[in-house]
Amino acid sequence: MTEHVPHDDRENREDGAAHVSTGTTIEAGEAAEAAIPELVIISGMSGAGRSTAAKCLEDLGWFVVDNLPPALIPTMVELGARSQGNVARIAVVVDVRGRQFFDNLRESLADLEAKQVTRRIVFLESSDEALVRRFESVRRPHPLQGDGRIVDGIAAERDLLRELRGDADLVIDTSSLNVHELRAKMDAQFAGDEEPELRATVMSFGYKYGLPVDADLVVDCRFLPNPHWVPELRPFTGLNEEVSGYVFNQPGAKEFLDRYTELLELIATGYRREGKRYVTIAVGCTGGKHRSVAVSEKLAARLASEGVETVVVHRDMGRE
Repeated sequence: MTEHVPHDDRENREDGAAHVSTGTTIEAGEAAEAAIPELVIISGMSGAGRSTAAKCLEDLGWFVVDNLPPALIPTMVELGARSQGNVARIAVVVDVRGRQFFDNLRESLADLEAKQVTRRIVFLESSDEALVRRFESVRRPHPLQGDGRIVDGIAAERDLLRELRGDADLVIDTSSLNVHELRAKMDAQFAGDEEPELRATVMSFGYKYGLPVDADLVVDCRFLPNPHWVPELRPFTGLNEEVSGYVFNQPGAKEFLDRYTELLELIATGYRREGKRYVTIAVGCTGGKHRSVAVSEKLAARLASEGVETVVVHRDMGRE
């Protein structure tokens, strides 16, 4: 499989470096403060959507650490400060899976406050009825129920988290929310003025080798004449300018590309609205060497021009 990324024009960020002492204390000063990462702590009831909230922040470009022992949060922030701006935003998921480590959270929060680290706590809440229904649907026990019932574990967890819930900067009740609605709430809080980014993989393939199992959308280019039957073009691939020119000089080829691009713009708007951040578009021809490769390249360029971060993968090119 051949892969390249010719359509990603994002510039790398270059922020100032932090001055960090040899211990665990970040030194004061404007340079250090500017480099200290923004921190969000995600916690809440098991089954209330912590993983979805964390995934949403990850899609927005946050560095996410799941189930980090609370005692290590200040260390994580210090490592981010040493990254010279490469880790500017950190999200940490803290929950009752930490067991004995959870008691250290209060001490870690005090340590962060002493170091003047900006932090926010997001607490995911849900009703007992909704949580019981979710645990029963996946047939998994509550992490704190032990030999008791699910409701016993929920009650124990509420008691353990009561103080943290009171300290939360943002409480989201997910009792009546689906996954897309929760992601929308997280986007509204953390995406800022920028629209959440959509990432696309455009994959050429050959039908004779089978459909890609991870395709969200499939485009069939077999209605176009096959360059395979042109002797002087047969040895080349769709990356060749003559092959690409031959494909797009065929009746309907350019119109197809224009109309399908318009359709993708409509679909992309819906994907963003529904919280979908990744899409794989599979473009197929018979062997995955000529037509699908040429169309994939043009389609990826169109998507990139519309602000979609695009990766091109030619799955079957070179298999013949």
